[in-house]
Amino acid sequence: MRVLLLLWPLALGVSQESGTQTPSIYDEGGSTGRGDDGTLGPGARPQGAIPCPPHPRSFPGWSYANDSNTLELWDNSRELLLGWVPTRLVPALYGLALVVGLPANSLALWVLATRVPRLPSTVLLMNLAAADLLLALTLPPRIAYHLRGQRWPFGEAACRLDTAALYGHMYCSMLLLAAISLDRYLAVVHPLRARTLRGRHLATGLCAAAWLVAVTLVLPLGLQQQTFRLSLSDRVLCHDALPMGVQASYWRPTFICLAVFGCLLPLLAMLLCYGATLCALVASGKRYRHALRLTALVLASAVAFFAPSNMLLLLHYSDPGPEAWGNLYAAYVPSLALSTLNSCVDPFVYYYVSAEFRDKVREALLRRVPGATVASREGGSPGMGTWSSSLV
Repeated sequence: MRVLLLLWPLALGVSQESGTQTPSIYDEGGSTGRGDDGTLGPGARPQGAIPCPPHPRSFPGWSYANDSNTLELWDNSRELLLGWVPTRLVPALYGLALVVGLPANSLALWVLATRVPRLPSTVLLMNLAAADLLLALTLPPRIAYHLRGQRWPFGEAACRLDTAALYGHMYCSMLLLAAISLDRYLAVVHPLRARTLRGRHLATGLCAAAWLVAVTLVLPLGLQQQTFRLSLSDRVLCHDALPMGVQASYWRPTFICLAVFGCLLPLLAMLLCYGATLCALVASGKRYRHALRLTALVLASAVAFFAPSNMLLLLHYSDPGPEAWGNLYAAYVPSLALSTLNSCVDPFVYYYVSAEFRDKVREALLRRVPGATVASREGGSPGMGTWSSSLV
């Protein structure tokens, strides 16, 4: 919640003072008529006397001069869209996620696939590393887009694909984190029952379900136009400004489903599973103090990185009126970039925190024959296997 409060003044600090928003004024004259479909007529501009429209999901736009591929934005929306936050801060966050996440997840996936016994927890962690790795690979086009001053050079199809891939891999990571929390809940809270429940069939089924749900949730992102030219400029926007009518009828239910099924429900599952796990670890005594701290860190990182952007989405749709939240999308853009940083944290809280895993990494990098290491174990008493010094 603190992160959310910090993002709000950061994004809105460059906006105009509160009050009725005024439209962009770049030409003179022309009619101010509005068509029956809500689009502006040739040369028409929203007048200052007209109340600011609702602000769902992206910045709201109107077709400009009968050109459905060009959108008109309000002045303060335009300032926020082209300000230093989306053109400097956001690509810096994406760049950090790429520079750290790509090598960290690539190395982790390689070691998990070649040096670690194929246990049920290993299957889950391999899929998590793959999702985080694929997420990092979606970032270079977005970094180029933001650094070029919101100019998307890759075309409509690439915009749809990159947007769907970004959200798909991010929410798939969240679903896999929930699956891992369930696996560890069974190992710690129900160790005897885990001997029969925890197996490769369950792990494979959880991974398949996570990927399937993620693909289903982001499928609508590839079915609607998302590149529009910003009026009176050479900028082609990717997903950052969408027509008002389509936002209300199409994007609103799409992103509500994404936030609820892709983040809030998995986060609730993590809270319940890790809450019970923490209680079991506390009851077991000081022997599992390291596992206790690690469990709390895993849960805190998921909440810190995923909660702000999805809370902003729900705030958009709870009351999208300007008097309630204003240009909330300006705060959502950096919060989305913040969410991608979770792909950098996952390798260190799930893999590299383990001394045994670090030994396997060194062995793999030095191309040495693996020496005697503590064998990874599954099941057993609380703290064994998943919660020992090795996370796999």
